[in-house]
Amino acid sequence: MGYQFTLMSADIDEKSIRKEKPEELVLALAEAKAEAIVQRIPDDVEDKPTLLVTCDQVVVYEDAVREKPSSVVEAREYIRSYSKGHTATVSSVVVTNLNTGFRKGGVDRVEIYFNEISEEIIDKLIEEGMVLRVAGALLIEHPLILPCIKQVVGTTDSVMGLPKELTEKLLKEVLSTT
Repeated sequence: MGYQFTLMSADIDEKSIRKEKPEELVLALAEAKAEAIVQRIPDDVEDKPTLLVTCDQVVVYEDAVREKPSSVVEAREYIRSYSKGHTATVSSVVVTNLNTGFRKGGVDRVEIYFNEISEEIIDKLIEEGMVLRVAGALLIEHPLILPCIKQVVGTTDSVMGLPKELTEKLLKEVLSTT
């Protein structure tokens, strides 16, 4: 996106934050991450950052929220269920102006429709291991999965975890409050 970021982990217990609706859950998690990180930035830092961007994402399949798979078996089950079907990602972005304290958040949803995903592809994805570290074991940008994508209704950047258009909008809104 052309910005230089310093990456920080919020180190929060995400499982302790639960909400009924996926949109509420991802916003609550991004807010909690913002709170945790703000507490760790000393007030007297010379190069104090101006903006803090936090985000979260879940996959929604048949109205069930899917976070990172807890096992290889669960990852395999997730990927297998997408074959010839569809799922969605729900992503949140929260931008905090660290000078004013003003914070604004939003949510983006993308629908993904799949062709068949073979057992051979699933095996290779599991063997590589990356699917074990992402929400819903979903990596639509992966070269093995790309041919299995029938349609994406929304943007790939949102599926990858940071919706660019929403982030830009929130950055502008938060910066305009100085």
